[in-house]
Amino acid sequence: MAEATVIIAFFAGLASFLAPCVIPLVPAFLGYLAGSSVEKASRWSLFGHSLLFVLGFSTVFAALGVLLNSVLSNAAFTVQLWLGRIAGIIIILFGLYLLGLLKLRFLESEHKFRVHRFKSRAVTSFVFGAAFAIGWTPCVGAVLGSILALAAAMPGESFVLLLAYSLGLGVPFLLAGLFAKPFVSFVQRRQAFLRHFNVIVGILMLILGVLVFTGRLAEIAGSFSFLNRFLLE
Repeated sequence: MAEATVIIAFFAGLASFLAPCVIPLVPAFLGYLAGSSVEKASRWSLFGHSLLFVLGFSTVFAALGVLLNSVLSNAAFTVQLWLGRIAGIIIILFGLYLLGLLKLRFLESEHKFRVHRFKSRAVTSFVFGAAFAIGWTPCVGAVLGSILALAAAMPGESFVLLLAYSLGLGVPFLLAGLFAKPFVSFVQRRQAFLRHFNVIVGILMLILGVLVFTGRLAEIAGSFSFLNRFLLE
């Protein structure tokens, strides 16, 4: 089951990066981290600050994974069963929200932390990454909330799940920092697709929520593991 859920978490991180409220802002984001515009900053400067930014939010998610594992991993079977059902309901609600079929007021407002500019831009980039993980934006919050719910339902895998989510979110940031100019061009050409992105993610989250609620995610994951072993033999 671990393989399938890790893949789900990775693609959830990728979905967070591609969210309509994130990806158009990435060039300005990178320029802020590097202290100059994307056009003027050097490639390796952008990449270095992107790396520190990714390490910042990865540290927060990893710590949260350890916390969930420590608190919930020894819970009784009945408790974990109900955690799975509650997580499934939460993921379904978030899916309906992304499809525009449900209003969740607490998701409508943004919660951001202001980051003080330190003398060292490297420190600022790391702290900014940590603040990004703690902050909350409507279109990212639903996906992140779903992964947190899944991690709470599977505390034994929570650290790996949140690490995979960080990887899915972090790798595109690193590529954007390394290839900033082509990335800006890509974003400008894909605006029409990005407007419909939430619908695709919402449908996938509905499917995931139903699987988690019914406890059938383990069966799907088992089929995935069997197929993987079959292909490798």
